[in-house]
Amino acid sequence: MTSTEWWRSAAIYQVYVRSFADGNGDGTGDLAGVRARLPYLAELGVDALWFTPWYLSPLADGGYDVADYRTIDPAFGTLAEAEQLIAEARALGLRCIVDIVPNHVSDQHPWFKAALAAGPGAPERELFHFRPHSPQPPNDWVGEFGGVPWSRTDDGEWYLHLFAPEQPDLNWAHPTVRQEHEDVLWFWFERGAAGVRIDSAALLAKADGLPAMDPARPHPFHDQPEVHDIYRSWRKTAEEYDAILIGEVWLPDEERFTRYLRPDELHTAFNFDFLTRPWDPAELWESIELTLSGHAPVGAPATWVLANHDVTRTVTRYGRADDTGFAFDRKRFGVPTDLDLGTRRARAAALLTLALPGSVYLYQGEELGLPEVEIPRHLIQDPMHARSGGADPGRDGCRVPLPWDDTPRDGWLPAPPDWVAYAAERQADDPDSMLSLYRTALHLRRTLGDAGPLRRLRPEEPRVLSFARTSARDGATWICLVNFGPDDVVLPADTELLLASGPLSPRGRLPQDTAVWLRA
Repeated sequence: MTSTEWWRSAAIYQVYVRSFADGNGDGTGDLAGVRARLPYLAELGVDALWFTPWYLSPLADGGYDVADYRTIDPAFGTLAEAEQLIAEARALGLRCIVDIVPNHVSDQHPWFKAALAAGPGAPERELFHFRPHSPQPPNDWVGEFGGVPWSRTDDGEWYLHLFAPEQPDLNWAHPTVRQEHEDVLWFWFERGAAGVRIDSAALLAKADGLPAMDPARPHPFHDQPEVHDIYRSWRKTAEEYDAILIGEVWLPDEERFTRYLRPDELHTAFNFDFLTRPWDPAELWESIELTLSGHAPVGAPATWVLANHDVTRTVTRYGRADDTGFAFDRKRFGVPTDLDLGTRRARAAALLTLALPGSVYLYQGEELGLPEVEIPRHLIQDPMHARSGGADPGRDGCRVPLPWDDTPRDGWLPAPPDWVAYAAERQADDPDSMLSLYRTALHLRRTLGDAGPLRRLRPEEPRVLSFARTSARDGATWICLVNFGPDDVVLPADTELLLASGPLSPRGRLPQDTAVWLRA
C-alpha cells in the first residue's frame, strides 16, 4: 500500500455536525465546536473525519436537503471556518471528507425555485423530473421514505422526490446537472477535502420514461446502468487531487454492489450487510466471507461499520432479546433492550470490527457507548417518522447531541437525564471505559501495520468466532477471538494478551460476549 492509498486501512470518524459539539452555546453543533475538539479526535486515533452535510439547508431532512453546496449553513459557521477546520485537522494528521447528495437538492435550491417560477414546459424544469397535470401520480413508485414520491406544484404539474417533498430529484440525464456536480467536487477538493462520501449513490439515474414497477424488469431507479458512467467521470476529477470517492450503496446483491468498486469508479463503499446482521457468529462470519470474496476481484478494500446517523445505535440494538440486527422496516417504538448486555456486546463488536482487513467507520458517540434515545413523538423532526404515518420512530434517536462534560444540556434534540454518565470527560481517565477501549484499540491497530489476509481459526466451535492475520511489519501473528456462547473459552496457548473487551474469568478464560486480541 502506497502513502496515497491511506484509505485502504483507514479508521474514519463520522461527524454529524449538528450534534457533535456546540461552540457558541445555542444548542446546535457547529464548526467552532468541531475545531475545539480536533485534539480529542486526534488522540482517539482515527485517520480521517467524514462530515455529514454542513451546507446551507432548510433542514427538512437533517441537512440532506442542500440549498447551496458552496455556502456553509449559518447555524454551523462560514466557508472560511470550514477551510480553517480542514487545514487545522490536516495539521493534526486528520484528513477531511465532505458529503455530496447528488440525487436531489432542497426545494429552496435556486434551480428548483427557478423551475417553479418558470412554469410548465420551461427549460428550467428539465433539470428535474416534472410531469404534466393528471388526476393520479405519474407512476406507482414508492419513495425511499415510504409513501408516494410525487407532489403537485401550484400549476398542477407533478415532480418526483424519492425522499421528502422538500427534496426534488435531479434529472441526471441533463448535462447541466452533471457539470454542476463536477464543479462542486472541484470546489471542495481545491479547499483541501481528501474525498467525498456520496449519499444514496445508486439512485441517481432513472429508467427512461419513468416506467411503472415491474417485477420482471430491472428496478426503475435502483442501480440503473447509467449511474456507473457518472462515477467514472467523477473518478477522473478525484484522481487529479489524490482524493477518494466513498459510496453509500444499499444493494443486497454483492456482485452488483462491487461493480461500483471497479478500478475506474468508487474507491470504497459502505458495507451495510455487516451492519444489518444480528449478534450471531454464523451470521457475522458469513458476512465477513461474503464481503471479502466480493471485494477481492475488483481489488477494493472492504469497509466495516457498526452504526451511522441513520441506524439504531449499537448498544441498544445488541441488547435486544429477539432482533439484534437492523432493518428500516422493523424500527418501532418501545422495543425493550438490556443496556448492560448491549454494552458488553458492543465492546466485543468494536474489537471484532477493528481487527478486520480494510477500512472502518466509527459514528460519533459509539466510542462513548451511547444508547439510542427514544424521542418524544411531539419533538421528532425526522421526516421518516411522518412519512411512515407515525409508526417509525425515525432516526433522531441516534442524533442526540454528544455529552462532553458533567453539565446537563439540551440541544436541538432533548438529552436523557442520565446522559452525563456517558460524558467524554468522565470516561477519559477511566481505563475500563468504552472511550479508553476505543483509544487503545485504534492505536494498537496502527502499530500492527499492514497485517495480511485473515484465516479462520477454530471453525469447529460454532459459538466462537476467531481469526488470525500476520503482520507484514514484523511477521507476528495477530489473533482476534470472540466468544458468543454461554461457556467460558480457553485462550490459545503461547499467546500474549494485547487487549480484552471485558474482564476475563478468574481462570483466565474468555466469558460470553467478550473479545480479545492476542499476539502469537
